[in-house]
Amino acid sequence: MSLGRIPRWAWALVVVGLWVVVWALTKGTDTLALPGREHTDLHNELTGWRNDLIAGRDDNALMQFTGQIADAALKSVDWLQRMLSRPNYPRPVPEIGWLGLLGIIMWISHAVAGWKYAVLNGAIMFIAAVMGLWADTVDTLIVTLLAVICAVIIGMPIAVLIGTSDWANRIIGIVLDLMQTMPTFVYLIPVVLFFGTGAPAAIVATLIYALPPLIRVAGFGIRQVSPTAIEATDSMGQRAWQRLFKVQLPMARRTIIVGLNQTTLAALAMAVIASYVNGPGLGRPVVDALEIADVGRGLVPGAMLVLLAIMLDRTTTAASERSELLARSGGGNRRHRWGSLAVGLVAVGVMIQMSRVYSWAATYPSTGWSSDLADGINKVASWVFSTFGDLTGAFKDLVTYGLLNPMQSVLAESPWFVSGAAILLLALVVGGFRTTATTATVTAWTVLCLTGIWYLDLWHDAMISLNMVLVATLLTMILAVIFGVWMARRPRVDLMIRPLLDMGQTIPPFVYLVPVFYLFDQTRFTAIFAAIVYAAPVAIKLVADGVRGVPETTLEAGRSAGSTAWQEITKVQLPMASRSLVLAANQGLLYVLSMVVIGGMVGAGALGYDVVLGFSRFEEWGKGLAGGLSIVLLGIMLDRIFRAAAVTGSSTPVRRRTRRPARAEEESNDRVEPLAVTG
Repeated sequence: MSLGRIPRWAWALVVVGLWVVVWALTKGTDTLALPGREHTDLHNELTGWRNDLIAGRDDNALMQFTGQIADAALKSVDWLQRMLSRPNYPRPVPEIGWLGLLGIIMWISHAVAGWKYAVLNGAIMFIAAVMGLWADTVDTLIVTLLAVICAVIIGMPIAVLIGTSDWANRIIGIVLDLMQTMPTFVYLIPVVLFFGTGAPAAIVATLIYALPPLIRVAGFGIRQVSPTAIEATDSMGQRAWQRLFKVQLPMARRTIIVGLNQTTLAALAMAVIASYVNGPGLGRPVVDALEIADVGRGLVPGAMLVLLAIMLDRTTTAASERSELLARSGGGNRRHRWGSLAVGLVAVGVMIQMSRVYSWAATYPSTGWSSDLADGINKVASWVFSTFGDLTGAFKDLVTYGLLNPMQSVLAESPWFVSGAAILLLALVVGGFRTTATTATVTAWTVLCLTGIWYLDLWHDAMISLNMVLVATLLTMILAVIFGVWMARRPRVDLMIRPLLDMGQTIPPFVYLVPVFYLFDQTRFTAIFAAIVYAAPVAIKLVADGVRGVPETTLEAGRSAGSTAWQEITKVQLPMASRSLVLAANQGLLYVLSMVVIGGMVGAGALGYDVVLGFSRFEEWGKGLAGGLSIVLLGIMLDRIFRAAAVTGSSTPVRRRTRRPARAEEESNDRVEPLAVTG
């Protein structure tokens, strides 16, 4: 057998075997470990730069500019809070009470999506009032609304640029990759530096996180507009701005609204993390519950966040579909529509006036239902822990001692140059040796990222974090393959599981971190398990869709040859869905990576702890920034490796009887587009 025909997994085993041998001979030397809270000169220089920047704030044009933005954001939020959620002193209640705002939300929902969504959204907001979470819920909506408005103002021109210019698409795509690879806590450090704490920092952090989906999806929609339609209108002598506003934007409207939907959900997902910069909203009670491991008091506001996500998701989706239906039907029964909206507007006016006159309509009377529900959840959690505590503990020990500790020892206790060389070789093996361009790209990115991690003086912590990311991704993919194949082969199973996966994707990660922390206590495994729960839904759906996409004729051919279900799965479906598997691994890994800093709060240590410490203590700022940049470099390196694996995996030529078709197939497949980075 020639060397070129040896499978990649065999080469990977060879590299790992050599690595283990060298580790056994050299372990514990040159690991670049940084004990405790020790700093290096680089970390002290970064902290000094931050202190100098704050000291010279009055003479720094950039700091003055960001300060003005922060003041404007603070005034906007304060005005909206006094109008809708907080007392407007000397008035002891908001200008518009809960009943009036409930009417406004229902009327807007009816106008843009239909009466069914007005009822749904009204019910969700009424639940917020009954559960005593009205003010925090409205504050969350305020921050989300302002962030989405800013995202549209900033993002749509950029989306138009990347949708109409190839060079802009390539350059801006790199920046978007960086923004989406960077965990949210990482950019909280500079956000607090330039915008302070409170509502301004919450809005800016939410904006940074929510902006890329709109730019990517809207830009993609504009680029996908039919060239035939553009050519037909160009032949009539239209100008560039006419082509944009009369052809490209209208034809890409549905895709743009999908991008707006994703941006809105991303903004809402930041509610808990924004509370770490003293942002208003539902995030604060969730974080308070996490600090004392109170499952019930964390899940109640967390469930409210899920309901808000459902409300915004369903409303924006229905709004996009409704506009198309009205356009196709010529506007529908406009007299009936405008009449119902007019009657609804009168009712809203009455509700607003009542909320300004009657105290019960201004602030909902306290019911205590939220505390009762939290106590009930705590009782259930105690029963689960007492019943299944031994089982979860055994599972934690199995993963920790059977997988986590051995891998960490090899990664973190090898000399840094040994680990670096082994990672580079594994990157080349995973990325493949088929094309010179792919090999050069993987080599360049891996060397660049590893060099950056070494320069930032946190190599040992980075290897520990890398180990946890790899273990969590491996376990995520095991779940993805098991449930993805099951869903693809059993439509009823898909019907039952997919709604749970959709719900899992709308839950902010901090919400289920509370019960996971309660089950597994403060350990590395807690962070890994929470990362798996966060990443598994998207990976499972990608695997299920990929396996389901295997042609039925191919499956029938195998069945006619007498293949068993196991052979059909392992010999046909999984190999033919290999690109979906790699994409699932890529997306799962990025989702896991985004949990690194959150894991640092529940005992994971390493880079996550460095970032949290730098965020909470000003003297640790430099080390925290270095930790955040190290996480970004890890994400970029792993993402590029998986992209290369997807391209080389899809470019493997199919065997033919003649050489020319095989070469044609290879050349065609070598032009596969790189994977999109999300999460």
